[in-house]
Amino acid sequence: MNPISVLLVDDEEKFVTSNAKLLSKRGYDILTALDAKQALNILETHDVHVAVLDVRMPGMDGITLLKEIKNRFPLVEVVMLTGHATFESAVSGLKIGASDYLMKPCQISELIQKIGEAHEKRKINEEKIRHK
Repeated sequence: MNPISVLLVDDEEKFVTSNAKLLSKRGYDILTALDAKQALNILETHDVHVAVLDVRMPGMDGITLLKEIKNRFPLVEVVMLTGHATFESAVSGLKIGASDYLMKPCQISELIQKIGEAHEKRKINEEKIRHK
């Protein structure tokens, strides 16, 4: 079975680098982006299963990026991640189509669990499409 392809998008380079290393060691195929534009470029050229997005980024924020991903790459599941969570932004992200929401800092085990759940959701959606 192919590894789960995960795109980590966060303007905090240290966060992206450290989590990319931890997830890679656990067998995930990791791509990283430090802003929304870079993330969209990666999504155009790679088959990403799950994107993990920071809500607050300069330029295009995570909620706007989530909307763009759901419009252009509907099978990509998204986990929203923030150190500045508010109930409103969590609800907004979930209504737009995010699989789940995590507070930073989070444990790597928690992130792995949310990525796994998002990937399962993607597989279910792919199966539905195949059987139409």
